[in-house]
Amino acid sequence: MEQPKEKLKLGVYWAASCGGCDISMLEIGEKILTVDSLADIVLWPCIADFKYKDVKAYPDKYIDVMFFNGAIRNSEAEEIAHLLREKSKILIAYGSCSYEGGIPALANFYSKQEIFDRAYHESQSTVNPDRIEPKTKHTENGYELYLPEFWETVRKLSDIVDVDYFIPGCPPAENTTWSAIEAIVSGQLPPVGSIIGAGNKSVCDECPRERKETKIKRFKRPHEYVAPDPEQCLLEQGIICLGPATRSGCEARCINSGMPCRGCYGPCADVYDQGAKMISAIGSVLESEDGEEIQRVIDEIMDPAGLFYRFSMSHSYLLRRRLVGAKEEMK
Repeated sequence: MEQPKEKLKLGVYWAASCGGCDISMLEIGEKILTVDSLADIVLWPCIADFKYKDVKAYPDKYIDVMFFNGAIRNSEAEEIAHLLREKSKILIAYGSCSYEGGIPALANFYSKQEIFDRAYHESQSTVNPDRIEPKTKHTENGYELYLPEFWETVRKLSDIVDVDYFIPGCPPAENTTWSAIEAIVSGQLPPVGSIIGAGNKSVCDECPRERKETKIKRFKRPHEYVAPDPEQCLLEQGIICLGPATRSGCEARCINSGMPCRGCYGPCADVYDQGAKMISAIGSVLESEDGEEIQRVIDEIMDPAGLFYRFSMSHSYLLRRRLVGAKEEMK
């Protein structure tokens, strides 16, 4: 890889995420030493104690490339997204959560109050007789304490600020991360708005299993995945695999390990709503044309919304469950 004239200034930030994307940065192995020789880290809360005031003091566009992982779940994440957009030349939505909402966006099937009720009052391990809930502002001994405002709806990063590039995955595979880094360092980036480090086809195009256009009569639940045929398409064996609706680039790693694709690389290049695409794929493998029989087979799919929109709720036509009688707003 050609050495740039000056070391790049690189940042990594996490919002509503699990930390897996930060770990994935290290999965490029010894190549991390190459990154160290090419770039200085100017923000990475996961590995060092950076302060917001220090970032605010940076000149505008001081950071060459910012990898932003995590969905936008509260007011703090929104504020920092705007700050990092201002301070960065290139802002990348890194991983499923920032690209399409990810696992955090499954909260969009519930209201904010329903989530609070479960977390602070109803869970089996909660003892809260005074029904205390977090407040955004509290005064104690003359000091004012603040918490971010918890949003009604989880959003993807591009709903809040302009994003230059997207890197999919939960987390992105090391080949995806490294391909993106190579493109950045070489200056051979695609047009703004592109997905980098991933393919334009579906996971099925990377999958070595054979598709025989077999029709199925029932779907299996995970505990029934007993020794599936290693050569045949998992979906045609009644195992729900999101490969037909998911972008390539991961090298079909889950499938090659004997597990179905769960869709973390997001929708294929020509698809917006990944869940709707998968529903269409499901319909193509059903054997019966009888409405009642089809309904019986469909009823075997546990939590279809959570399954088909596991990573892409904020990048779908649904966005969230309709809140009847409530004011629908971003926050």
